[in-house]
Amino acid sequence: MLTQIEIETTPKMVENVYKKSKKNVEKFRNTVKRPLTLTEKILAGHLEDDFLEKILDNKKNYVFLKPDRVALQDVTGQMVMLQFMLADLKSVSLPTTVHCDHLIQARTEGKSDTKLAIYENNEVYKFLESASSKYGAGFWNPGAGIIHQVVLENYAFPGGLMIGTDSHTPNAGGLGMIAVGVGGVDAAETMAGIPWELLYPKRIGVFLKGEMSGWTAPKDVILFVAGKLSVSGGTNSIIEYFGPGVESISCTGKATITNMGAEIGATCSIFPYDKRMETYLNSTNRKEIAQLANENKELLQADSEIEQNPERFFDKVIEIDLSTLEPHVVGPHTPDLARPISKLAEEINSNDYIDKISVALIGSCTNSSYEDMSRSSSVARQAESHGIQAKIPLLVTPGSEQIRSTIERDGQIDTLRSIGATVLANACGPCIGQWHRPELKDGERNTIITSFNRNFPGRNDGKRDTMNFIASPEIVTALALGGSLSFNPLEDSLETKDGKKIKLLPPEISPEVPEKGFEKAEDVYLPPETNSENVKVLIDPNSDRLQKLEPFLPWNGNDFIDFPLIIKAKGKCTTDHISPAGPWLRLRGHLDKLSDNLLLGAENAFNGEVGKSKNFVTGNLENCAQIARTYKEKNLRWVIVGDNNYGEGSSREHAAMTPRFLGCGIVIVKSFARIHETNLKKQGLLALTFDDSNDYEKILENDKISIYNLSNFSPDGIFECELKHDDGTSDKINLKHSYNESQIKWFKAGSALNVLKNKTT
Repeated sequence: MLTQIEIETTPKMVENVYKKSKKNVEKFRNTVKRPLTLTEKILAGHLEDDFLEKILDNKKNYVFLKPDRVALQDVTGQMVMLQFMLADLKSVSLPTTVHCDHLIQARTEGKSDTKLAIYENNEVYKFLESASSKYGAGFWNPGAGIIHQVVLENYAFPGGLMIGTDSHTPNAGGLGMIAVGVGGVDAAETMAGIPWELLYPKRIGVFLKGEMSGWTAPKDVILFVAGKLSVSGGTNSIIEYFGPGVESISCTGKATITNMGAEIGATCSIFPYDKRMETYLNSTNRKEIAQLANENKELLQADSEIEQNPERFFDKVIEIDLSTLEPHVVGPHTPDLARPISKLAEEINSNDYIDKISVALIGSCTNSSYEDMSRSSSVARQAESHGIQAKIPLLVTPGSEQIRSTIERDGQIDTLRSIGATVLANACGPCIGQWHRPELKDGERNTIITSFNRNFPGRNDGKRDTMNFIASPEIVTALALGGSLSFNPLEDSLETKDGKKIKLLPPEISPEVPEKGFEKAEDVYLPPETNSENVKVLIDPNSDRLQKLEPFLPWNGNDFIDFPLIIKAKGKCTTDHISPAGPWLRLRGHLDKLSDNLLLGAENAFNGEVGKSKNFVTGNLENCAQIARTYKEKNLRWVIVGDNNYGEGSSREHAAMTPRFLGCGIVIVKSFARIHETNLKKQGLLALTFDDSNDYEKILENDKISIYNLSNFSPDGIFECELKHDDGTSDKINLKHSYNESQIKWFKAGSALNVLKNKTT
């Protein structure tokens, strides 16, 4: 019988982490001979021993770490389990949980939407439940809540290290944990007990002073930071918050900030342990863990010298005075287009924004805490007392069943309903494109305002003409009452039915945890079977939702010669553009069918078409997936060319797997987003960047692209690339890469999964 791993974050587990961390930090401190940031302490606590004696600053160092746990959601988790099976693995080697949060579509309201999702996705849920039971993972039922909120409530702990197959895994940084979004192969390897590889991150420090008041919320901190750093400014960096202002922010407020660090490309974000985290741990029935954290504070906070002279220890420092920080609104179409709410109205006409808001949405994994809902309820209560209703639909997404049942008990839901709000399921819903909007016509320009985290075109409702602006939940609630983007609750008034003008007061100071404690969620969790050897993983061979994987072929030892270009993507090309979500989420376990969404949202630099390119075999303008299948039938490998920060956004490895499945061999870009670059490498693709970004302009539509000297593939090398143009001329350019020795092995073996499989057979 296989040994079963303890799923829970127990005091014993935490105690062992702290014991090891204490020894490792001492060794690492002796190596670097200087004070340590919190980031360095937690990383050191989880480093493989060999790295504790190395200077890791200012170099491209890949390190191996031993995480404490893994978290999977139902969409990405399907592929993780399928890869786990392909590698012939028998059982997880560290605590792992699966959370069913992505496949519930927002249609009418929470209960009916959840019930319908269970019916429509029963096959997928049964697969995940059986796979979890078979391999020793914990399984959270549909309706239990969003992965990040459930992890915060149950599993996260200060000083821990976790990876998760969702880009917003850093949410757990609000509880002092380094938590990083990764691709599925990373997760499968780690679940198998193989150390996790990471490019040792740079450090960005955010110094907080003062204290928030009035309408300003934790959300405004990260919206301000996003405006400062841009969507790529945090790439390969951990953002560490410090300073006297830190303790003024609740634990869940901190989680909002770390959650959205993904929007600036950060590896993760983190806060030091403090009284606010202790309060949250105690309120969520983890008093023993809080006590252990209190006893080990020196491991869970930066050395005192860091705050005195932060420029010595961080690669970049940003200072924010919370007492003067104004509520911010970001968007549309990108999370780094930030401005104070006082400046928004003047931008509407100059930028052709639609002032009238069609829908307002609050909640999700980013902003559904007890404190968030209480502050939004405070705004709603003022309107209710004057008989004022929301002028537009207001949709509320609780982050978990624990949150939903608690705010139902304490009245916040009733208050929000009193102004016209609809409560949706405890799931991602509109935040990730799982939003049914039949009232919206194709091509209809409209504005929405949300408290979510991501706002790329088509992200929320699949409609590229929807402009999504992001703000705090209390500001969103106020704008739902005002009905327009230009309404500023700090200055403007609402009108009652009898014509009176009233001005909303700032939301009341709200409790970060409920006075009566959280309601216990019932029937939401299934532990794995004790005797898992008798469990059969359920996959119908005729399924159109699930497909067993076949390994990708290894590299044949030849150079890549005369590969055609499938698209030269212009501007922002996120994972939403490469492999869209929305209706495609249901196919995430069937690689062949899912591949039909290849590059559907990418803008072609040659003709401005979205999702379409020239098929050099037929000469026709076709969907990229159709072209790729034509090339695959003719045994032709092909190339994607992209712009800056290619692959930003979600951690979805499908954006690397679908090109690989359809025959992509090379991806050449000006720069990569961190997770996507790793995912491409894991799938055996050649991920390269222009040595001179201006060479992007040399790529022509009919080019044949060759990469030479692959037999001498070595770390930190330069490849010579030849561009053969259809007029008989050619250009030679240099392409860089960031592969290390182990990553080169992935390429040669055909994928990292093939390497893993070879280790286990």
